[in-house]
Amino acid sequence: MAIISTFSPTSATVDLAALAHNATQLRRFLSPGCDIMAVVKANGYGHGAGEISRTLLQHGIARLAVVSIDEGIALRQAGITAPIVVLGPLFHNQVEDLFSHRLTPVVSDATVLPGLARRAATLPSPYPVHLKVETGMGRLGLAADELIELLLSRRLPSSLQLEGLMTHFADADGEAVDQTRDQLTIFTRVVTTLAAQGIRAPLIHAANSGAAVRFPDAQFSLVRPGIMLYGYHTLPRSIPAPDLKPVLTLKTCLAQLRTIPAGGTVSYNATFVAKRATRVAVLPIGYADGYNRRLSNRGEVLVHGRRAKVIGLVCMDMVMIDVTDIPGVAVGDDVIVIGRQGQDAITATDLAEWTGTIPYEILCSIGPRVPRLYQTS
Repeated sequence: MAIISTFSPTSATVDLAALAHNATQLRRFLSPGCDIMAVVKANGYGHGAGEISRTLLQHGIARLAVVSIDEGIALRQAGITAPIVVLGPLFHNQVEDLFSHRLTPVVSDATVLPGLARRAATLPSPYPVHLKVETGMGRLGLAADELIELLLSRRLPSSLQLEGLMTHFADADGEAVDQTRDQLTIFTRVVTTLAAQGIRAPLIHAANSGAAVRFPDAQFSLVRPGIMLYGYHTLPRSIPAPDLKPVLTLKTCLAQLRTIPAGGTVSYNATFVAKRATRVAVLPIGYADGYNRRLSNRGEVLVHGRRAKVIGLVCMDMVMIDVTDIPGVAVGDDVIVIGRQGQDAITATDLAEWTGTIPYEILCSIGPRVPRLYQTS
C-alpha cells in the first residue's frame, strides 16, 4: 500500500465551486436544446479527472469525453457510470477493453468497423458509435463524401448504432473566421444530406469552447467545452467571453533563504549573476512538477502578495526567486505560482505568455507528484 505524506510543500487546490460556476456561465451561451459534453481528457486538464467528472455530473452535465481508452477506464474505475465518449483513435486490440468498460468510440477510420461490429454482435442490442468527419483540421476523421457513402449505402453494420456525428474545428479561436465557416459548411452538408435520406444521429457535435461561444450555428445538439470549464479561454479580445473563474491554484512554500553578494550566481550554468546583494529563496517545485524550464530568469510568483522574479535556471525539483525587496519573508511562507494572493494574481495565461504557449499546456503539465486538494466553496 502506498504511503502518502500528510503534508506536501507544493500542492494544487481545485475549486469545484468555480468549476460549477464556469459550467453555468457557459450554458448561458447555448441555444435551447443544446447540451454540454464535458471534455475531461488529460486528467481533467491537470485538475484530476475523477473529481472534476463527479462535480460536473452533479451539476447536470450528462456526458463526458476523454481522448483514450485508458482515460475512460480510469474514470470507470473511479466509479463514473455516465456515458463516456473516446475522442481519440481506436486500435484493433483495444476493442475488448472498449466494450468491457462500456465506452463509446469515435470512429475516424472505417477499418475498425468490422472489429467493432463482430464484438457488438455478441450483445443483445446495437452498440453506440460516433462517426467523425474530417472537415479541415487535417487530423482524424472520415472524408465527408466517404462518410456519406458509408451511411447511404447502408454499410454501417447493423450491430452498431449511429449515436453521433462530429467534427473538430482547427481555428475557432483565431482572429479570422473563414476556416471555421468553411469547416462548418462541410459538416452541415454532411448532416443535411444524411437527414434528407432519413439518417439522423441523435447527437451532433462540433463546437469546442471557443466555437460554442463564437459560432452559435455550430452548437447543434452538443458542445464539447474543455478549457472554459477550467476558467480560461483563448478567444480574440473582440469576442465577449463568459465570466470565468480559474479553477486551480498552484502553491508552494519557501524552503530556504540565503543572501548572495554582488557577482554571485544562482543555479546551473550561472545564467543569473547578482548585480547587488540579493536575498534568494528556494522553492520546492521544478520542471518535474510542470514548472516549465522556459520560465528561467523570466517567471514570477507571489510572496506576501508581491511579485518575485525567478532567477537562474529552473531545476528539475527546485526554483530560486529574488525576494530582496519583499520584507519579512521566512522559511515556510506560502508562495503562489498560479492563483491569487492579496491584491494580485498570476494566471495560467501569464505563464503561457512567458513561455510562448497556451494555458492548456500549462495546466496539463502540472505533474502527478503534485497532490490535488479539492474544495467546494
